[in-house]
Formats: sequence, C-alpha cells, structure tokens
Amino acid sequence: MNTVTALKTVTKNVASIVEAELAKTGGLLRLAPCWVPRSFLQPGKRLKLHPDDLYAFGLNRGGIDERWFASTTPAANENRTPDEGLSYVVAGKRRFTLKQAVAECGAGLIGNSIWKKYKKWPVYSKFFDNMGPIPHHMHQNARQAALVGQEGKPESYYFPPQHNNVGNNFPYTFMGLEPGTSKAQVRKCLENWNKGDNGILDLSRAYRLKPGTGWLIPPCVLHAPGSLCTYEPQWGSDVFGMYQSLVEGREVPWSLLVKDMPKKHHRDLDFIVDQLDWEGNTTETFKDDHYLEPVPVADTRSEGFVDRWIVYGKIDGEQLFTAKELTIEPGVKCVVRDSGAYGLICVQGTGKINGQPLNSPKMIRFHELTEDEYFCTESGAKGGVTFENTSETEPLVCLRYFGPEVNPDAPKLGAYRKNKFN
Repeated sequence: MNTVTALKTVTKNVASIVEAELAKTGGLLRLAPCWVPRSFLQPGKRLKLHPDDLYAFGLNRGGIDERWFASTTPAANENRTPDEGLSYVVAGKRRFTLKQAVAECGAGLIGNSIWKKYKKWPVYSKFFDNMGPIPHHMHQNARQAALVGQEGKPESYYFPPQHNNVGNNFPYTFMGLEPGTSKAQVRKCLENWNKGDNGILDLSRAYRLKPGTGWLIPPCVLHAPGSLCTYEPQWGSDVFGMYQSLVEGREVPWSLLVKDMPKKHHRDLDFIVDQLDWEGNTTETFKDDHYLEPVPVADTRSEGFVDRWIVYGKIDGEQLFTAKELTIEPGVKCVVRDSGAYGLICVQGTGKINGQPLNSPKMIRFHELTEDEYFCTESGAKGGVTFENTSETEPLVCLRYFGPEVNPDAPKLGAYRKNKFN
C-alpha cells in the first residue's frame, strides 16, 4: 500500500526537488491528506476517512473532523503532533511540507505579488465535518489577534453536495445576533457561563443550510456552524473565541472563549463583549451581506464543462480569498486558466490533471496517500491546466481556492441574483 509513512522526509535540496517536479507536472505539486482532530467535537463521518481511523490521533485528542488543503498553517490544538495542520508535498518517494517549499521557492510557487506582501502562502482551506453544531463563536480580526501574536481569521463556507448525502443532526447555523440585541444581554450570557446553557443562542438567528450554497464570514461575527460538511477557504490562522457554554449537553470550557485574548482580560467581560463587531452582528441585512450562491465564470456548458465561482466578495474592502468549482462531463478534456496559484481537491470522479492521476477515493486510511489533492503554481495556472474526465458515466468535480487579490474579475456579493447563465 502506498502510504505517507513509506516516504522519506527530506529537509535539504527542497527547491531543486520542487523545480524538477514542476517541470514534470506543468506546475503542480501533489499533496498528501492532512487530517486534523478536535477534542471538543464529534466527527460527522463524511470525510471518506475509514471509520477505524476516526480517532487515529488517540481518543484523548478527539475525533478527526477536519481535512486541511494546501495548508502552511499549524493547527492550534493542545498537545498537537509535530506539523499538525501542515500539508506535505509528495515527490516520488520523498515528502516535505508545503510550508518549506514556499519558503524556499517563494514567488516561483505563489506569485510575485503574494510573496512580496506576505512572504508566505497566507490562506488555506479545509473540510469541516461534524455530527452536530459547534459553539457560537467568533474569529478575531487582525488588530485583536496581534495582541497575542496571531493573525486574524476571516473565512467562508461552501457546502459541496458530494460530501452532504446526509445533513446529520442540525443542518442549521446560528449567525450574528438579533437586531436590537444589547451588549448588556451578551454580557449577562457570559456572567451565566457556569450555570449551564448561558443562553447566547436566544439572542441569535438560525439559517437553514443548503448544499451547493455558501456564506462569507468576516472576523468578529458570531456563528455556530451546523452539521453540513463544509468547504472553508479562509485566512491562514486558527484563532477563535467560543461564546456558548453548552452545546448538545457538552461543556465548552471558559478557556476556549479567551484562548486568543490577552491574559489580563480573561475575566474582563466588557473587553470580551467588545471583541464583537456590533454593527456586523446585529444588522437587519445579515443574509444579504453574507449569503453566496454559485455564479458561472462563463457559458461553457456546450463545451462539456462549467466553472463556477463559489466563494467571492470582499471583507473590509479586501478580496482575501476566492474559490471555484469545476465540473467536467464524462469524456471531456478542457484547459482552464486562472490568475493565481491555488489549492485543489477533487470531490467526485476520475480523470487527469496535466496528465497526472486525479480521482476522488471512496475510502481513505489514515496514513494512505491519495490522488485527489494538488497545489498549482501561479505560472502553471496562468499557462493553463489541462483537465480530463476519463470516466464514461460520472462527472469530474474539483474545488480550488485562491489567495488574496488575484481574481479582480470575481463577482460581488449578491451577484447570484443577476446570474445570466442557467
């Protein structure tokens, strides 16, 4: 069996290995699956990970409910294993982290503009998969996160139909706060933390989740993700603050509320309440401001494929990440050009990408290698990537996410209402 453990981990001459691999693949790096557990959540069992491996990190670490894509961001888990959250590049019988590849190859991988501004790949995406809802929480903005030496975390959601054959226990997400909610009401919820359910959801509004749609979530906005399996392009950070004390009978410790706040404010309720974007949470137009539906890039159905924007829009005036969903009909070959580097995951079908194997597995063992994930360089994306669906019966479907400010042609929020293509 071809496994990650059978590969030799290398730390030297990575740049030369990457250059040789890119020359062979036309700008692609194959990536191994990157699994991440969460100790306070129950896995939703839709990541295609073998049931026997859901607790491969150990029961004390929690179940595996996330798979991270093209990640150079460490997971902020207690007692984490080395390189947890970091994606590994597979080159023949060798492996090394994508983080190291980017550090050594820089603009040659991610493009001049991103490298010049960030000196790293500043985004990542994941599958987030739980049996039930998670606590009402927020992610700090850049200014707040900097107080504890971290980065802020805007994020986005798309619910791929291929990973949502069942909705699990609660396919609804509470987002924001009801218009008219006062800070005093939220403060009272924090005061009641140890009394059981602190009642924060009484102040919020739930939205039913629909496969094939999504949301754009800025920092400092409360949200309690429901039980659909979610594709989440986001900023490369793992900061958060949980504002709900009890979820489905499970305790949420106070430490998960304040873990990314300065220690001197860990019991400062006014400071904790003020971490929230009050206008952003209580706006009357919350859904209009955040809801996404796919928008086709162009009318290409007659050519046997369609590329659709699934994540788009700006946060505080900046395009921080975008994502597309490519669907190719059986037997079709097409060339797709993009404006920047991207991480790709295949969610359905069998085919090729620049002649390399590309397929979505039915079941994955914890240490097993797959042929469903790649990183594409900026030059490779601009030059055009050849996709081929080798199946006679099934579509080939891939999701790919991009870094900041590389898609100026992406739609604006609300563009789905004006979609001119069927």
